[in-house]
Amino acid sequence: MKRVCSLATNLFRYAAFFLLVQLTACGSAPVADSANTTDVAAHTTLAAPAAEVEKDRLVVAFGDSLYAGLGLEQGQGFAPALEAALTAQGLSVRVHNAGVSGDTSAAGLQRLAFTLDGLPRKPDLVILGLGGNDMLRGLAPQDTKANLEAMLTELQRRKIKVVLTGMLASPNMGPDFAAEFNPIYPRLARKFGVTLYPFFLDGVIGHPALILPDGIHPNDKGVQVIVAHVAPVIVKVLGDATPL
Repeated sequence: MKRVCSLATNLFRYAAFFLLVQLTACGSAPVADSANTTDVAAHTTLAAPAAEVEKDRLVVAFGDSLYAGLGLEQGQGFAPALEAALTAQGLSVRVHNAGVSGDTSAAGLQRLAFTLDGLPRKPDLVILGLGGNDMLRGLAPQDTKANLEAMLTELQRRKIKVVLTGMLASPNMGPDFAAEFNPIYPRLARKFGVTLYPFFLDGVIGHPALILPDGIHPNDKGVQVIVAHVAPVIVKVLGDATPL
């Protein structure tokens, strides 16, 4: 999990990709429209299927377009691919896709309680991955940190385990921004005692064959790379019976 430093030689691609989409923010509407996007998604895509109660474990993948599977066929996104990988290991786990394309950390905070309350039961684990759109839009890192901290506080209050997946600032954002943004995830993971996967796109950025034509989102092969890295982390956390 500690391979962030090894990405340095490939991050120049990261800058080039994100320069093309600074204002599109992972395929979302403009910032002013993010609340409306969240409201619609919350009422139309986040209702939990009844089948989720039939699984021994319930995992919620709560994030943005990287979680939602933007540009992929149904069944190819992070949540279904992760569920398939966990099932292949003999685990009875339902991974609920609570990814919404374009969500900032503020939008995620607004819908977190609604999402959790709409599930058939309390999840065994939430995989939290937001902040990438904040970075793309150049939003203040202290606000991103505050929103993530509020979400972690709520999840802690509900006694739900968390795996936090981090993001790195694109080099074109400049060293000062990166110095504020990049430490957010490890610092919050330490503060709340949650498991950190440092960089969600590790192993994908810098490999065009794993990226969709938009230059940002992983294709189905890229998702499989991500899942291969993340699944062992999830297995370990789910297997940890230590109560919160």
